[in-house]
Amino acid sequence: MQKDRIDQIRSFNRLVSQRIGALDESYLARGRPLGEARLIFETGPGEGRDVRFLRRRLGLDAGYLSRLLRSLESQQLVDVGKADGDGRVRQARLTEKGRAEFAAYDALSDELATAMLAPLDEVQRQRLVAAMAEVERLLRIAAIEIAIEPPDGDEARFCLGEYFAELARRFEEGFDLELGNAAEASEMTPPKGWFVMARIDGEPAGCGVLKTLEDGVGEIKRVWVAPSARGLGVASRLMEKLEAIALEAGLSTVRLDTNRALSEAQAMYRKLGYHEIARYNDNVYANHWFEKRM
Repeated sequence: MQKDRIDQIRSFNRLVSQRIGALDESYLARGRPLGEARLIFETGPGEGRDVRFLRRRLGLDAGYLSRLLRSLESQQLVDVGKADGDGRVRQARLTEKGRAEFAAYDALSDELATAMLAPLDEVQRQRLVAAMAEVERLLRIAAIEIAIEPPDGDEARFCLGEYFAELARRFEEGFDLELGNAAEASEMTPPKGWFVMARIDGEPAGCGVLKTLEDGVGEIKRVWVAPSARGLGVASRLMEKLEAIALEAGLSTVRLDTNRALSEAQAMYRKLGYHEIARYNDNVYANHWFEKRM
């Protein structure tokens, strides 16, 4: 990595930390540090948040998050208890006092943002906001993590459910799961198959499946990206991961199919080196079939 790039990133980090008051003992003059303030914000004024969500969202280890929650509980800002309907899950909820604190932080954060823009003219404001948006987008790209996960977990089922729901909206003929050659969990579990999930800041951002068809041949299925993560290259990263798994598993050929409505998927497959072949399966929703030699 070039030294000048590293120096620029460090300089940027120092400036932002100072400008937003991250080093102050009392963030936005509310009497508590940034970590506690951010936890109040992420917990939110609604029905509360799963503690596991907060840990992933903030990138904190369990011990440190527990200490922050205990501190907020002692200030009577947060209640931590069992989630409704699932006693195994701990959930954090803002108290009435905590919701008032959330509102105060929200207003002060708006004031801080306004103060950052106020000294600039209109052109400079537009440049700063656009630059911040681009920095945020690139940092989200850098935060993409893709790994093999169990296909029967809650978040895996959520991703697959969203995928099937999107197919139902986009296919001219709709989508019936019973007719769509859905892979069973066993077909997405090694050594028969693999389910991979993309995450950004710990939150599900997409998924994909590789399953074995026959000796030396695999099939990629269920490649889906959350709408909020589109345009970040998640789909390509998912494909790269699935192809890497195929190589490690000794598969020499990878196939896939797609519907005519998914034109962006067809374009991506061709860009990644897949070429169209004759029908190789009985998927009633498939109009195009592709193959790639690994």
